[in-house]
Amino acid sequence: MLQISSSPSPVPSEIFALVALLVLSLIVLLILRHYLPLRTTPAFLLVPVFFALWLPATIVLLVPIDLASNASTDDDATKGIWLPPRALLVSWRISYWLTFVLTWFILPILAEYSDAGYREPRDRIFYSLRQNAQYYALVVGSGVLGLVYFFISYGPSFTSLKGLILALAYCWGLILAIYLMGHGLVAIPRNLVRNASASRRLRQLQGQAPKLFEKMEDAALNLEDLEVQVSELSKRKTGSARDFQDWIEELSDICNIPESRPRNLLPRVENDSRIIPTVITAKYMADLTRQLSRARHAKSRYVDEWDRLLNDASWTQAILDSAGSKKLNIGASSPGSSFLTKVTLLTPYTRYLVHFHIISYSRIFLGGFLALGSACIIWSELVKAVLPSLSVIRFTVVHHWTGDSGRVGFAGQVIAALWIMYMCTAALHSVTEVKVWRGRALVRRNTAHESAFWYAGQVAKLSVPLSYNFVTFLSRDIYEKTTFYSILGQYVDLTPLGKWFDYLFPVLVLIPVCATLFGLYGKVKQFFGFGDIVDEDEENQPSYGSGSWREGRDLIERELNGTSISRRLDEAVSRSANGQNGRAAPILTVPAARRESPQTPFATSPSYHDEPSRRPAPSSRPGISDPEAEDDNFFTNLGHRFKNTFDTIDAPKWFQEIGDGIKKPKWMGGDDGAGENSNSSGSGSGSGSGNNRAARSDSDIRRWFGGDGRIRL
Repeated sequence: MLQISSSPSPVPSEIFALVALLVLSLIVLLILRHYLPLRTTPAFLLVPVFFALWLPATIVLLVPIDLASNASTDDDATKGIWLPPRALLVSWRISYWLTFVLTWFILPILAEYSDAGYREPRDRIFYSLRQNAQYYALVVGSGVLGLVYFFISYGPSFTSLKGLILALAYCWGLILAIYLMGHGLVAIPRNLVRNASASRRLRQLQGQAPKLFEKMEDAALNLEDLEVQVSELSKRKTGSARDFQDWIEELSDICNIPESRPRNLLPRVENDSRIIPTVITAKYMADLTRQLSRARHAKSRYVDEWDRLLNDASWTQAILDSAGSKKLNIGASSPGSSFLTKVTLLTPYTRYLVHFHIISYSRIFLGGFLALGSACIIWSELVKAVLPSLSVIRFTVVHHWTGDSGRVGFAGQVIAALWIMYMCTAALHSVTEVKVWRGRALVRRNTAHESAFWYAGQVAKLSVPLSYNFVTFLSRDIYEKTTFYSILGQYVDLTPLGKWFDYLFPVLVLIPVCATLFGLYGKVKQFFGFGDIVDEDEENQPSYGSGSWREGRDLIERELNGTSISRRLDEAVSRSANGQNGRAAPILTVPAARRESPQTPFATSPSYHDEPSRRPAPSSRPGISDPEAEDDNFFTNLGHRFKNTFDTIDAPKWFQEIGDGIKKPKWMGGDDGAGENSNSSGSGSGSGSGNNRAARSDSDIRRWFGGDGRIRL
């Protein structure tokens, strides 16, 4: 490839760029196929979302090509991929302006259109325009001051208006990108290092289980309430409900009410008809449809997350259990699994070495390497305004220096592309990790349309400011010659205010970095009482029954063994339904041995075959610590062992026979047979303890004052 790119003709570089674009298109299609069913998804969703993901990928490709095209080396052997100025300008215009239009107009309108709830396209478009008009009014209102400033400084012209729009869009995107990137630069390496230990990863999964299970149950109950509301609505055949009869029937078909769980099993409002308004309107039907769609996707989201948590916990436990036998076996693949999961190339011993040792150390190495990269990015953000010559990224990209100016070769292009990809990955990781975006989430093969539009918009919104922010890490003599600077950079630097904002605002990346590094988010939430967020590294974890990892461990065991309450409730419902129908039908249950997912078939841990209430025995395998023993210190464990030792010691016979030959007087409750009873109790093995108790009750001091030794209140 270096020999091809060394040719003075741009044709080999253009061929390389076309092949790279085809590869990017294939990758984007695979991503869409992972989160959306391509056959049933409408075209108005697939086409914009495809370009919203494909165009940012082309920008990541264009930035290194732009750098090499305008700062190429004189040596043909080290020259990278370059394009003619005209082809580069056209590519940048298409990529940038299409991304701009998608981010600010097309994707927001289509997102609200898909979430409108109305049946007719005309009503859905009007709803989407009304919702977005409020947002645009806020944006225009906040940009009035900037417009006045631009007109006073540069006069009313199209150039000043264009510069204002580009500068405001860049500043808003940079604010969001810097915050999310700062969070991701710490979270990604830290998660890799933490997940290197299988026992710690299992503890983390067990700590997440109670809260996630509660959310899944709440989502199911919320969906059931809406389904009951639709059921009560379908019973109305008169009045205003007749005008929306077809709409109500469609909602009934979506709810699948006859196959849902009977409502009388759970406590609800006595009269369900009260939740239906007297007059049915189109707005009420649209709100009900929108709530029903969101509830269905919310349940699908939490069910998917719960299944993945069970799979991860079971697989992690299997890795831990393989330390004793030095073998890691996987179960028989399910019929619905893919071809890659059915093919097994490793033996149980080599699989144990790979998952228990190699992957663990690889995660530690990769986490340390990415932590070093994060430190380089943060350092470059801090010094680019004051001491740009000390930027680490600058020396990794520019390898050929001729005086004060530099040249970018093929190696510098590859490194620049990797830097941009890591910055964008850190920002997008924060978007998917922080679940504060109105319940939006990416679900495998079942992502909501509104969520798909929103996440695609975030990808398009964050790629441009992060790419230009990376360019400013380099020398000014290099990036001012690029086409990217002529399209965006010159408008950002048009005023001193925008120039200083571009240089000084990225310094605030220290705020999310420090907040994530020292766990300030959880401390602030605990201080204001917004939740029981507890970091997994803290020693003072919540007690059993309040969402602790012990409760999560028992919950995961019950789910894997098929003994959970929800599963028993489903079986009871199926039995009652079969009894009402007057015929018996087979009841499908999950075997107690293991629970396999069609996507991830593997054998569960032997500990999951035990009863949920049984406490696991302390592990004697090397390298694995008992999770329960980590909560107590040395002195507490020593006291427990002493107590258990003394409790299990049997008293010697001579100690038990002391006082057996002494007869007590009758006024103290003694008789002639007491000694015999005590002697017999001392010699007997089965009834000795009972006779001793009887003797103790006969000699009770309360009998001295009359009565049978009982206290009556």
